[in-house]
Amino acid sequence: MAEVQCLRIGEVCSIEKGTTGLAQAVPGKYPLVATSAERKSSKDYQFDAKAICIPLVSSTGHGKKTLNYVHYQEGKFALGSILAALIPKDESALSARYLHAYLQKNKDRVLVPLMKGAANVSLSVTAISNIEIPLPSIKEQEEILEKIDSISKEHAAFLSEINIQSNLIDKLRQIVLQEAIEGKLTAEWRKQNPKLISGENHASKLLEKIQVEKDRLIKNGKMRKEKQLSSIVTDDKLLQFPNGWVRCRLGEVTELLMGQSPDGLSYNTVGEGVPLVNGPVEFGGMGPFERTLAIKFTTQPTKMCREGDLLLCVRGSTTGRTNIAGYDSCIGRGVAAIRPIFIERIFLNYLILSYRYNFYDLGTGSTFPNISQDKITNFKISLPSIIEQQIISQRVSRLMQNIDELENQVSKSNNQSEMLMRSVIKEAFERNIR
Repeated sequence: MAEVQCLRIGEVCSIEKGTTGLAQAVPGKYPLVATSAERKSSKDYQFDAKAICIPLVSSTGHGKKTLNYVHYQEGKFALGSILAALIPKDESALSARYLHAYLQKNKDRVLVPLMKGAANVSLSVTAISNIEIPLPSIKEQEEILEKIDSISKEHAAFLSEINIQSNLIDKLRQIVLQEAIEGKLTAEWRKQNPKLISGENHASKLLEKIQVEKDRLIKNGKMRKEKQLSSIVTDDKLLQFPNGWVRCRLGEVTELLMGQSPDGLSYNTVGEGVPLVNGPVEFGGMGPFERTLAIKFTTQPTKMCREGDLLLCVRGSTTGRTNIAGYDSCIGRGVAAIRPIFIERIFLNYLILSYRYNFYDLGTGSTFPNISQDKITNFKISLPSIIEQQIISQRVSRLMQNIDELENQVSKSNNQSEMLMRSVIKEAFERNIR
């Protein structure tokens, strides 16, 4: 088979910048290609052709060279002013879809290295025009596209299955947490150990012990006196709980500290001052018992939590997520620190995780949900004895480890699929290029 020739894009394509300002575009019936995956619309069109649309600016900015998408568009469409359209001069020699597939699959190798600039990283039309591309016969281009379409369909179906499995794993975690806080995980244990859930081991005795400790801390100035919590009425529909448990409010068994963001000028990332936890960006991961990471620091700390405190996101889309303070830290407005009193910290963490979506629903504000201190402290929970808390924590941790192993297997399969797809596509493009 003959060796495939390589030609510069400028030789085989006309290149034209977009003319539509994305912010000023008047919506209409024509697609408007922007830098994002989604199309906008425009009342006017600039092109009527099959084209490859390449962003001329970095996707992330801030001095980083990145391109998220290379777009394909055909027919009448408008193009944003920060993109350029590549239109094949001769479709019988170069398929627009083939050029798009080549540039999209190889953008990090072919396009991204050509981006220049310190702060505003951009890609020039001249640089694009000088890119050399392999140009097999139009028949071979179609064969390559057929192969890519085939593997892409299989890959999409596989990703759909992976997504289903991931959702099932998330549901499985939630089921485990729900059964834990309802006492179902330890139902048999309670039957076999009636003495460990009655008398002095009843959760009501633990609640009394906690109240005595809170009074002592307040008297010694180590804890601020809180507003009186409302009692739980007897006709509460959620009053059902296992033998040996009590119904109480979160504020009865914990000390709560709401975060307060320090002066913005005091933020830094070089380690000066104390660690600052402003939200989930500093959380160690998505697991149920992760520790915070020191990413930001402040020289003007406001509210401080202690190492080991349970942290709760109280603002935005991640409301209800939890974490453990990895060190004494300043907590910003998006975080609350919950300090358990004679309560198993791991149990409390699992308990709050099980109510994550309930906490999210407590948030007020149309654009940015925010939970108030009163709503957190008045949140109703079911509380077992300290012994049963320990048993629950052990069983949930063990089950979560098994679920993590399942998730790792799904993730490994996903990574193998991605590598296989990249390999097949690379082979499709390069099989005749020697």
